[in-house]
Amino acid sequence: MTTLEIQTRDMKENLANLRKDGYIPAVFYGKKTESTPIKILQKEFVKVWKKVGESGVITLVSPKDKVDVLIKNIDMHPINDVPVHADFYAFEKGKKIEVSVPVEFIGISPAIKDAGCNLIKVLHEINIFSDPQNIPHSIIVDVSSLAEIGSQILAKDLKLPAGVELLEEDDAVVVVAELPEEEVEEPTEQVDLSAIEVEKKGKKEEELEG
Repeated sequence: MTTLEIQTRDMKENLANLRKDGYIPAVFYGKKTESTPIKILQKEFVKVWKKVGESGVITLVSPKDKVDVLIKNIDMHPINDVPVHADFYAFEKGKKIEVSVPVEFIGISPAIKDAGCNLIKVLHEINIFSDPQNIPHSIIVDVSSLAEIGSQILAKDLKLPAGVELLEEDDAVVVVAELPEEEVEEPTEQVDLSAIEVEKKGKKEEELEG
């Protein structure tokens, strides 16, 4: 179980001062859970986020209660790229939910290694339907099966854990091996040097006559 300590947050609290003290503002909510503003130590949140990602279950712990949640959204600072706000979704225990899980590509493709193809990663996340406790950290895709030019792995080819349902179209392309596109050189327009010389000569004659 991954836990994260939280504190209740007064909506009137100055957010700049809160962040200066090492916290980030956050909120958790759900279908049967009232929206609750909280604050979390930024460094602790980052540790948990790196550990479970956005598809792992986190237990928010306060002096009064414990709530199982998923990370719903994270706002990042536009300059230093650190989290400045987080949304958590409090799910109903025993009920499946829709969630996007990142794809992790492994292996070496013969089409890439031997045939000079490019590995085109079409899907970077897979939509699934699962009990929150069984959501995988990532979906593993082994590209070693891509042996020829044009070889591809479809969503229906993915191996999902027991109890996890695929929400993508069966024929959705996850990854494909394709040859690099050849760069077409545009024809260079030939410059008629003789015409330029004649034009220059004509201008000089006009100037002399003038």
